[in-house]
Amino acid sequence: MTRRSMLRLTRTAAVLEAFNVCWLALLVFVVAGLPASIANLVGYAVLGGLLFEGAAYWTLKHRQLRSGARCPNGLVAFRVLRRVNEVVLASVLVVLAIVAARRPGLETWPGLAFLAFAGLEYINYFHVQLSHQSRADLRRLLRTRRLRTAHLATDLVRCRDRKRAARAAPGVSEASAG
Repeated sequence: MTRRSMLRLTRTAAVLEAFNVCWLALLVFVVAGLPASIANLVGYAVLGGLLFEGAAYWTLKHRQLRSGARCPNGLVAFRVLRRVNEVVLASVLVVLAIVAARRPGLETWPGLAFLAFAGLEYINYFHVQLSHQSRADLRRLLRTRRLRTAHLATDLVRCRDRKRAARAAPGVSEASAG
């Protein structure tokens, strides 16, 4: 993939992730008339938060590619968010499951569905690439029959290892350490 196409892809991904938060809320709560119960709103808020994290990552990735830097800025925040997301997803799941068991129906089940999608987004960003938008992604998936490590997960490992190598060998240039 060319640098130009990567720049276009990352810019588009950043915009679409943020746009998805807005249009999806409009679609499900206004157009479809889904009840705006606390359970549904909380589930949706977790999903929206993860989509905004994706938008932020793709924005930083776009800047990295545009500038030629080795790593995107702001990865420290994503290291923290990876753990925070796990706690939030687990905590909200417990609370929504209890609420849904007590009051099943449209007031609670969509909130659980939003939370399930949030869990998939978490996996898609921080572990393995679940979404495949390009022909190249689909060809690679069909050829290898394996899910690829997520771009953010790769950056978190790659950039952490470079910093460790640089700290372990002061005076060694980054080119020889990486």
